[in-house]
Amino acid sequence: MINDLRQVIRGRVLTDGDEGFERAREPWDGAVDQRVLAVVEAEDAADVAAVVRHASLYGLAVATQPNGHAPSAGFEGTILLRTSRMRAVHVRPEERVARVEAGASWQEVLTAAAKHDLTGLAGSTGAVSVTGFVLGGGLSWFGRKHGFAANHVVAFELVDAQGEHRRVTAGSDPDLFWALRGGGGDYAVVTAVEISLFPAPELFGGRLMWPAARAAEVLTAFREATRTAPDDLTLWFTLLQLPPLPELPEPLRGLSAVCLDVTYLGGEEKARELLAHFDAIPGAVMDTRGMLPVDRLGEICMEPTDPTPALVTSHLLTDLDDRAATTLLAATGPGTVAPLAFVMIRHLGGALAVPRPDAGACGHLTEKYQVHAGGMLLWPEMAGPIRERQASIARALSPCTSDRKVFTFLGHDEPADTAFPAETFARLRRIKIRRDPLGTFRSNHPVR
Repeated sequence: MINDLRQVIRGRVLTDGDEGFERAREPWDGAVDQRVLAVVEAEDAADVAAVVRHASLYGLAVATQPNGHAPSAGFEGTILLRTSRMRAVHVRPEERVARVEAGASWQEVLTAAAKHDLTGLAGSTGAVSVTGFVLGGGLSWFGRKHGFAANHVVAFELVDAQGEHRRVTAGSDPDLFWALRGGGGDYAVVTAVEISLFPAPELFGGRLMWPAARAAEVLTAFREATRTAPDDLTLWFTLLQLPPLPELPEPLRGLSAVCLDVTYLGGEEKARELLAHFDAIPGAVMDTRGMLPVDRLGEICMEPTDPTPALVTSHLLTDLDDRAATTLLAATGPGTVAPLAFVMIRHLGGALAVPRPDAGACGHLTEKYQVHAGGMLLWPEMAGPIRERQASIARALSPCTSDRKVFTFLGHDEPADTAFPAETFARLRRIKIRRDPLGTFRSNHPVR
């Protein structure tokens, strides 16, 4: 049956035993072993449609990934559809819209949009695909100003469970359009997405870093600054354990650090006024803040751009009061978050907290902060200690967290229902059953 598929698509089809299969099935996040039946690297939407029709004919499931930033171990027996060859980006500056194929990254979009003095609602790294980002809702650096990235989708181009290629908008198919904006990829294979762009603002951004001994002072300043922050200002607080790599300069090599990452949609003078609390904290070992071209947004957090195995968890904090702050510092100390690589608190609120009548499944967030903890799985024996540290932090913070999580920050194989209110998840399941009754599509976090 796989040989039949090879006859009808332009892209590459690989199965166990083929040269390149082992490499092709590996996700970007190598902590997950994806045991799949075959890997198909699609050239275009026609290839995608052929794969879906073939899978439906033979009773197989299709799991779609551009590169696998958020993979799943639940793909055994599936066809893994790679869309990474589909990378075209077309900006329509007069409409402030970009059409982005399913494999294109945020960095490709930021670079293309910047030529027209426009930008999109990208997250912390330019390496992730735009399509995967918006299917999961999309928490952007500019989310406090503009809300979820998913709520600024104009249209989806997709292949449905019948293998038909369609363009879906709020007017043409409101149920499916709603589900795809933050409900994951369980309902169709998206081949391209049209997203709204925004005038490229003045952008002040960068990272401040101190030794971890300054964590309490930095957290106090973070709480004060976020309490009154305008929606143009986004602040992330991070406890960081840097690796002892020789390529890192002193004093960063092996440093247990505390960081402030910042973006401000405005000029430097006002930004520095808003950040005065942090400038008063002595002992900084790094300060990269300054006026920044918007297409260099992904450089602020210095996240890895090469495939990295990781174990991550996240929780939403209802507040960051004295109790929560004291608990966080106690749970992540003393001195280092190791064996974790980081524990990050992102300030939410602003437009993310505002209900929208036209919102997608991502809805809005009433919680004011998110805590995100991750460890690099450099060898298998690290999994236990990393999970234990994450669990101990989660237990300590449980009185301060809500029951909901953010979809795009779900850990490997965490259930999708933890990311949605009950009524939202019930509607997503109904749409899944109606649109894909045979279960042809299998997402990283399935709703059915």
